[in-house]
Formats: sequence, structure tokens, C-alpha cells
Amino acid sequence: MKSHVLFFEQVDRSSLPYVGGKGANLGELSKAGFPVPGGFCVTTYAYKDFIATSPEMDSLLDELNAMDPNDLNQLRKLGERIRTHLQKLEIPAQLRKEILQAWESVGKEYAYAVRSSATAEDLPTASFAGQQDTYLNIKGQDELLQSIHKCWASLFTDRAISYRSKNRFDHRQVYLSVVVQRMVNPEVSGILFTADPVNGNRKVVSIDASFGLGEAIVSGMVSADLYKVKDGKIIEKNLSEKKIAIYSLPEGGTVKKDLPPEQQSKQALTDEQILRLAELGKRIEKHFGSPQDIEFCIEKGKIFVVQSRPITSLYPLPDIPQEPLRVMFSFGHVQMMTDAMKPLGISVLRTILPKTVLLEAGGHLFVDPTEVLRTKLGRKILPKAIQHIFDEALSQALREVIQRPEFLHVPPKPGFVQSARRFAAPIIKDVWKNLWKRDPKLAKSKVESYMQKKWTEIREDLQGKSGAKRLETVQYQLSILGKSVFLQNLLPYVICFPISFIMLKKLLGDVKELYQLNKSLPGNITSEMGLQIGDLADLVRELPEVEEYLKHANDQTFYEGLLHVRGGERFTRAFEVFIAKYGHRCPGEIDVTRPRWREAPTLLVPAILGHMRSVKPGEHRQKFVQGEQEAQEAAQRILDHVGRSGLKSKWIKRLMEVYRHMGGLREHPKYLLTLILDECKKAIMAEAEELAKKGVLQQTEDVFFFTLDELIQLSKGEFKQDVSSLVAKRKEKYEWHQTLRPPKVMTSEGEIVTGSPRKGDFPKGALVGTPASAGVVEGKACIVFKPEEAHLNEGEILVAPHTDPGWTPLFQSAKALVTEVGGLMTHGSVVAREYGIPAVVGVDDATKKIKDGQMIRVDGNQGFVEILRDENE
Repeated sequence: MKSHVLFFEQVDRSSLPYVGGKGANLGELSKAGFPVPGGFCVTTYAYKDFIATSPEMDSLLDELNAMDPNDLNQLRKLGERIRTHLQKLEIPAQLRKEILQAWESVGKEYAYAVRSSATAEDLPTASFAGQQDTYLNIKGQDELLQSIHKCWASLFTDRAISYRSKNRFDHRQVYLSVVVQRMVNPEVSGILFTADPVNGNRKVVSIDASFGLGEAIVSGMVSADLYKVKDGKIIEKNLSEKKIAIYSLPEGGTVKKDLPPEQQSKQALTDEQILRLAELGKRIEKHFGSPQDIEFCIEKGKIFVVQSRPITSLYPLPDIPQEPLRVMFSFGHVQMMTDAMKPLGISVLRTILPKTVLLEAGGHLFVDPTEVLRTKLGRKILPKAIQHIFDEALSQALREVIQRPEFLHVPPKPGFVQSARRFAAPIIKDVWKNLWKRDPKLAKSKVESYMQKKWTEIREDLQGKSGAKRLETVQYQLSILGKSVFLQNLLPYVICFPISFIMLKKLLGDVKELYQLNKSLPGNITSEMGLQIGDLADLVRELPEVEEYLKHANDQTFYEGLLHVRGGERFTRAFEVFIAKYGHRCPGEIDVTRPRWREAPTLLVPAILGHMRSVKPGEHRQKFVQGEQEAQEAAQRILDHVGRSGLKSKWIKRLMEVYRHMGGLREHPKYLLTLILDECKKAIMAEAEELAKKGVLQQTEDVFFFTLDELIQLSKGEFKQDVSSLVAKRKEKYEWHQTLRPPKVMTSEGEIVTGSPRKGDFPKGALVGTPASAGVVEGKACIVFKPEEAHLNEGEILVAPHTDPGWTPLFQSAKALVTEVGGLMTHGSVVAREYGIPAVVGVDDATKKIKDGQMIRVDGNQGFVEILRDENE
């Protein structure tokens, strides 16, 4: 017979299916010799045997799994039915006998804590903390059995049902064990986190403590003292006013007591106890191999551990040492793509850029510029460059870290400065020539000629190859892109755009004409893409049947269906011309696993229909011409202001030309990158089809869950792991990664650094960001998370997490732009200035704080957003 009762000494982490998360962790602690009060677990076998006595439970669980988790009324009713039903069931006699024997074995004279311990609880990725019930200071056999009975029923509390549903746990597959643990009568209790639960620092131990039982802290009745320890030293003490405490009663149960005034502000833990607890916590963390959330009690000066579970709220760390201190920033935030990526997408980008610089953590990528920032020049230049080009808050957070003594006192790696100089010298020389010597008007033809040559070279290299050889060619071509193609050949042109802007700002001050120079930049390949979307929209206006067809089109029959619609052939010709030039693009386009427009043409439909709703025929082209004229007039006003002669005038005139023409090239490197990525994707998918035909992959899209190295091994037949189970595990992990929100800046210790918010005289309640495009407008907010789901109407303001070139089609329709991510020179900002619409970027949680349909005011001059009223007010 499978055990109904297991003592802590019989349990370890492998026992989780029988004793749940709490029970498994307590058993593991007991076996390892940590100070755990004695006790036992009533196993999941006992629970199963208990509910097996019910003839109705199967049908009730079926109802629960079929229920809409968002229907709270149904959830409440069904949960109450199940709980009532379970509490009416009798505990089988044999089970009752075994529980009481265990209780007598530990000591029936003691009081006990009776806690629920579910099998989907205290897991590395889902804590389920507080979802089931706990009963304290339980005395006597009747009260013990009654508490166990209640714990079983608490598997179906409203909060537990809701939590499982939202985390996609099958109710039928979650079982309950009950932990019965001897109570201690503590003078002080608390919670110890072996990593800072607020900022994630893995080296900081954070301790909350108060008098009496820990229930007062957990339930929120009292504000606990907060102590922080790092490297064996107390670094912070925050003493609270502890007005009440919960104590055990001699006859059983608990009581809430008011503390005497002299005790309320007293330090709950001595310094010696704080350091002992921190050391104990780190030993427990080492045993479990991950940061822990530990409940502790102190009785007569002795520390007891009554629970330990993984901290599930921490953002995962990249695989690098915590010391010496390093700092990283989110690659997704500077590339306007903060979604989690699949392994192939990560692998491709880490092939283009050095793996030592581009790190992976939690399905997201982070740039490690530490070695650059360890140099005096790097500390001076890089944060400024990031502030002007990418994100002000990100720059502030970097500055905060690099000023710390533990960062400043570590020199760069030997030889780094010399190799950096050798690498940077020719690039700097090229940049200087582009700024002051070469004709800016010729830059476009030079860059595009190089791009065509490189693209052709890669296409020809891939032609005629198959199998592992084709994948190895993909890997080689990607490996030489970062340094030889983008940094050495394209960066010297593109970087002149922000540099000339910074120099003009220094020479002129923050004048509004400077921002108007950005309008209708010559040769901007992404702006031209937006204009051609407008042309397609104008064509659809003339073809009402095509418009109706597009509203219901699907990707599989997109072109075939157009053949049966009046005007379909005409639209198809124009659309295919567009796809031939831009079909390799899409939102989040630097992720090779994302569907391209050529693969999923319906992704473009919302942009076309949205343009028709919000922009008049031909207006997009007229606006572009108007923008060119406004930029020329702004340049004339600047020259009139500074005078037409003299060295300063000459510099300014030159820098304005550089700014306009190099600004028109800022999207070219990404255009080339997406062209090359698309060629590589075609090669990879061709191999995936072959692997699927051979039965190595179940479906071609499974290829996205392998790295390039692994795909080459698969193609050679040298891959040693079970493919199906590996894909299943990685799909599950990717689902988890999608729930994570990557920090902008993180240290090697895991600390998330946010930087100080921008200060200014802003209206009360304003959402502050970075002013990116001048102007003040009011309008309805349209919250958009994916451009293919957008439904922008005339006069609406686009509010999005971020934008990249794949979002460009929406800009013609938007009255203004608000994003959570971005800086002065990121995509959304530049395009907003080109189109002459106000923009505020870098507004934290904009898509949460602003509701769809709310009237908002966007102040692109000062960089804030005001929520005016709801649509229905």
C-alpha cells in the first residue's frame, strides 16, 4: 500500500508528488540537518483515497476544467459547491488511524501548525503561496483531523481555483498533501529572503521580523522591521512601529495582543541574530541551488526554520560570475523589441554579436558593456550616447552603477584598451571624414551599393548548398556581419546622424527648428515603405470589393482569393511589388523566428485599412512634401539667425546637410540585416522541411527551439538528446519567458536598477517620459500591443510598448505617439518627427496606466502625458 503518512525524515525534494512543495522542502531541510521542528506529511495518496469516497467528485472536476476562468460568479459558486461537498465526506477509518498514530509518535502533548501543501506549489516558476489554508496552534485529535479536513477542501478556494486556471494547471492533476508540524512559541518570527525581493540583488539578504507568530506579518496586520545584509555586514535597518503581535494560547488557537509602547519601536532582532539568520539563509540557498523565501521563528534564542520555498519573482540571471560587479542593459529595449525570443532567434543574434557581449537571460538578450565602462573614456561617452540615441532612464541607471566604488575599482581586462583603440581608430577616422570632408549627398548611393553587393554575395554563397553545409554557411555569414558589415562599413555613416544632432544642439541650443530638420528625411527606406502603404490604401479606396475581401482574408489563401474579387488582380500586382521590396520585414524583425510579411501578408491589412480610415487620399504624399519644405524653411531660419558668413555658420550649414542625409540612412543597416536574416531563414526552413520529412522534427516550426549549433548537429545526425522531449521542454520554458518583463538595466548580482525619474515641473498625476517630437495634442488613446491587431481611427493617439520599422505603417494614421520604451534617436521618435506628430517615449507602464479609449493630452515639448477623462465620461 502506498503511504498515507510520511515523516519529514522520510521525505526529500523527489517526494514532491506525494507531499507537495511545502512538505518536500521541509523534508529536504530536515535531512540536511537544518533546525526544523518535527512533523509529518499526510500524503497525496491520502487525499486521493479521501476524494475517492465521493461519487460526485469526477463530474465536479470536469465542470471545473470546462469553466471560463474569467467568469468569477460561476467560479465562486462551483468552488463553494466542491468545498461544501468535501467537508461533508467522512475521513476513512484506516486513514484516520494512520494520521493519529503519526501524531502520537511526534508527541500529542504539542500544539501543531497544519498547512496545505499542493503538488503545484512552491515550484521554481509558480509559488502558489497562500492559495490554500493554514491552521495554527492546533491541539487534540479532533481539532487536528478537522484542520486536515479543511485543508483538503481549501484546494478549491476561489483564489486557488483562479490561480491554477490562470497558470494553466489542470485541476484534476493538482493534489494536496497536508503538513503537520510541531509549533514553537516564538518571541520573534519573520521571513528571510536570500535575495532582495524588491530589486533582485542575489548578494543581499532581506529579513522582515516582528514579535510573536509570523502570521501577523504574512496577513499584513503589522509592519515588520526590515534588515538587509550583504557580504556578512548589516547594510540597512528600517525599524517599524509594531503595535500588535499574534501569540499561541495554551488551550489552542491564537490571540492578537497589543504590544506595550516600549516594545513597539524596539528592534525585534539583535544584530547578532540578524547575521546568524543571513548566514543560515545562504546555507539553505546553497543547499537548494536557488534563492529562497524562508519562514523562521526564534524561541528562547534558538532559530527554527518552518518553511523554505524558491523565490519565483526574481528575473533570471545570465550565466556569468556575480563578481566582480558587471552591468548589463536590455538589448530588446534599445531595439524596440521587448518580447521573449525562441532559442533560434537568440542563437542567430548571438552569432552576429560576440557571445561575451550579448548575454541571454529569461529568453531575452542583454548587452554587457562592462569592459568599455571600466575605462575613463567609456564612462564619459557611452552613457551620454545611450541617453541621446536610445533611452534616458537606461542611461541614468547605467550612470548609477558605474559610480559605485565596487565598479570603479576594477580595471578593464589586460589589453582591452589597446585592442579597442585599434578597432575604433579606422571607424573614428571614417566618421570624421563623413562629418567634414565627404559629400553627404553621395552617401546614399555608396551605402546602397555596398548593401546590394553584400546581399548578393550571401545569396550566392547559400545557393546550391544543402544539409549541414548550408547551415554552416548561414552560421559563417552571420558571424562576420557584426564586425565587418555593420560596425566597419555602415556605422561610420549612420552614427553621423546622432553626432551631428548633438553638435548642432551645442552650437544652437535647444531651438525648435532643430527638431524640424528631421522631417521628411531624404532616402529613408522605412519612411518610403510607409508612403507605399499609403499608396496601397489609396488603391483599395478605388476597389470596394478588395477592401471587403481584406477584412476577412487569411494567409493561406491570400493571393488565390484575390483572383476571385473584382479589382483583385490590380491590387495583387501593386501588393506584390511592395512585398518584393519589403516582404522580408515585420514587427520584431530582428527575431528570425517572427513571421515575415511575405509569409503572413494579412499582417499588413490593419495598416492599410487604418490608413483608409484616418488619412485622406493622397494626404500622406502631400505631408511628406510639406515636411521637406518645412525642413528647408527651418534650415533657412537657423542660418538667418546665426548669419550667412563666418566659421560657425559654415559648420552649422555642413552639419545640417550631414544630419539630413545621414539621417535618411539610419534605417538602412536594419533593412540590410532583415534582408540577410530572411535569406538565412529561407535556408534554415528548407533544412527544417527536410528534417520534418525524415521524422527528426514533428513539424518545421520546431526548428525555432534549437540553436544553430544544435541544428547543424541534427542535420549531421550527431544530436544526442531526445528531440521531441527537448522541444516540449523548451516550448514550456518559452511560455514562461513570455510572462517575464525584462529589466532595462541589471547587474551581475541580479540587481535591477531603474535610475532616477526625470525631474521637472509636471502637472499632478502626469506620466513622465522623454520628449521625442514636439507638439501638444489631445485625443483618444488607442492601446496597441501588436501592429497586426491595431484598429486606429482618425484622431487617435497610438500608445504602444515600443515600435520598430514593422510598426511604421501605423504612423500615418496616428495623431501622436506614446511608448514605454525609447529615446530621442530610436525608431518611433525619429519617425514621429518625420511625420510631424508629437511623441513622448520611455513612459513606464504606459499601456497599463492609460486605458483604451481614454482622452489624453500628449505634450511632446516637455515630455509628459496627462489622462483627461474616460471615453464614456
